[in-house]
Amino acid sequence: MFILGLFYILSPVDCIPDAFPLIGWLDDIFIAWLMWYYLSHGRLPEFVGRFFANSTAKRGKSDENRSSMRCETDGGEEDDPYAVLGISPGASADEIRKAYKIAVKQYHPDKVAHLGPEFKALAEKKFIRIQQAYELLLREK
Repeated sequence: MFILGLFYILSPVDCIPDAFPLIGWLDDIFIAWLMWYYLSHGRLPEFVGRFFANSTAKRGKSDENRSSMRCETDGGEEDDPYAVLGISPGASADEIRKAYKIAVKQYHPDKVAHLGPEFKALAEKKFIRIQQAYELLLREK
């Protein structure tokens, strides 16, 4: 990301040519700000993610992600904590921890924030169910 941004700023080819004095520098300033934001926060700003999510949705690429997430979160799962974590009822404490970590990585609301608020809300509900199932199973073990 940083190298691409630096290359863009230094290259003679820009979206807005640098031949136009102040106006030509706007795109360079924006790219420099994006690089600074990425380096200081470790991620791009949310509006950039929304922009790319909308552009891929138009091409149909993110529809697959959305439908698979909808099936897994709306799929009529019971309140069985083993079913929520996707493990068998005789699972050991280590298997429960591993399943919990995998599920948290997959359904953490920050991981799907770029898909939009409705998917973030679904992920939050699933994330809460995962935490409740994990706590219940740890109390039993």
